Amino acid sequence: MKHPYAFRAAALAAALFVLPFAGAPDALAADALHDACNSLSLQLENDLTQDTDRHYTHGSKLTCTQPEGSVPEWMDVGLFPEGGKQRLSFSLGQNIYTPNDLKSFNPPTTDRPYAGWLYAGIGMTSDTGTYFDSLELDLGIIGPQSYAEETQRLFHGISWIHARTPHPNGWGFQLKNEPGIVATYDHVWRAVSKPMPLGLTAEVLPQTGAALGNVFTYAEGGAMVRLGQNIAPDDYGPPLIRPSPPGSAPARAERFGWYVFVAAQERAVGQNIFLDGNTFAHSRSVDKNTWVGELTWGVVFTWDWARLALVEVNRTREFEGQEHPDAYGAMTLGVRF
Repeated sequence: MKHPYAFRAAALAAALFVLPFAGAPDALAADALHDACNSLSLQLENDLTQDTDRHYTHGSKLTCTQPEGSVPEWMDVGLFPEGGKQRLSFSLGQNIYTPNDLKSFNPPTTDRPYAGWLYAGIGMTSDTGTYFDSLELDLGIIGPQSYAEETQRLFHGISWIHARTPHPNGWGFQLKNEPGIVATYDHVWRAVSKPMPLGLTAEVLPQTGAALGNVFTYAEGGAMVRLGQNIAPDDYGPPLIRPSPPGSAPARAERFGWYVFVAAQERAVGQNIFLDGNTFAHSRSVDKNTWVGELTWGVVFTWDWARLALVEVNRTREFEGQEHPDAYGAMTLGVRF
């Protein structure tokens, strides 16, 4: 077979999205769809909002979250506190990484290599009202069969994007095909929730997390401070694509609500394949920085069945010789059925 890894990744993705519908007498029926997918979130991240096209340049992720009680007993690994509302989730995602110089057919070896990551994930979440925990396992493919090159060339072919960004010429030096796996765990808690004048609420939500795998291995900690009106009790922040904190699924709100927030995280990085290079084959690589920080801010709107988050992420230098810190915009649209 010409593309065995791509076939396996596609088969895995299909299997993960079929699982929620297994056992339903009619998968097309509206009630079966509701039971299988209580909410959908689409995440789009891109540095075009900063007028740049480098490093972590694009990420997209689609997540389906099932209703409360959807986690089978055999999947309960004992990490979650008792009494929490547990949900199962399934996701598909793709990340794209490039060097700073897209015009060069042979990019400098001192800059981060071209790379792509196409994956499917299965996760569990638990919400006690004070503590929010999430555990996710992502499986996929890194390299040409992630189709990151094709995705970037497709978008760069759009006229208004083509006019602002150079044509990427160095994909021939991207990381080689390699199966990817990463398990991540995150814990968020509502440490402070205080009513304020004018019907406002101020909250502080500390966060810790860790990842283990050949894609990412890290430990992190940080906190979010937010101020708004009618903040949903099961909203623990807008989701971002890892390694940023994943946030929570959209909540159904009885009234229009909003909040502005600022969050900071510090991450100790043990493995980042997009900087370290392939695990089992020779590839380009750079010397990564062990400590990476993020400062994130944005605004979130919630009404009835929908949530819209507009976010900016600022990330410190990830590798030695990196000239500038990175920044990108993120938009998440979530719907609750």
